Amino acid sequence: MDNTQFAVANLKGGCGKSTLAINLAAGLAARDNTILLDADPQGTLEHWINHEEIKGMPRVLATNSDLSEKISWASADHRFVVVDCPPALGSGYTETALEMVDILLIPVLPSPPDLWSSVHMVEAVQQARKINPGLRAYFVRNQVETRSALSDAMRQALLSCGLPALKNTLGRRAAYRWAALEGISVYQFGARGKKAVSDIESIIEEVLNHD
Repeated sequence: MDNTQFAVANLKGGCGKSTLAINLAAGLAARDNTILLDADPQGTLEHWINHEEIKGMPRVLATNSDLSEKISWASADHRFVVVDCPPALGSGYTETALEMVDILLIPVLPSPPDLWSSVHMVEAVQQARKINPGLRAYFVRNQVETRSALSDAMRQALLSCGLPALKNTLGRRAAYRWAALEGISVYQFGARGKKAVSDIESIIEEVLNHD
């Protein structure tokens, strides 16, 4: 089975990492068989997602050990694998994910502190590419205001860090927060989630159609 594996990671908390992971996985699940591996010891996704089976939601598997085995197993049976990494290096989980996945998405808020913290993720990518030279890594600007000059400047600043930022962004939308409260993704949020779904779809298409 041809498959694509994603990791979502950032060493700075509060950047929207789990928000991107669950909604990315939901968007991919609409395309084909998808599993979301929760490798974050904080267990954000376990608290987020209702334990009831909800149509359109990806399967979620909590894993804080043997991550390499879980990724290999998941890749054998699923078209898409998404790994939500912990917000730290040193545990080995993020490092393992980066050495095995095809694509890394790094959510970042359009602010100078987030820009400064992103340098460490660039270093982690460089290290991972020694083992996984095909790793594609992108910054994803999150909570972007419409027609924000700061967001455009942030994209250029991120590029100077050594990794590209996706053209498409995640807007500053209440739908992401409301969906989290209800234990669903924005894809299950109906008309209220339409603009947020468009954000996620644009990001997925940009990444999957990358030449």
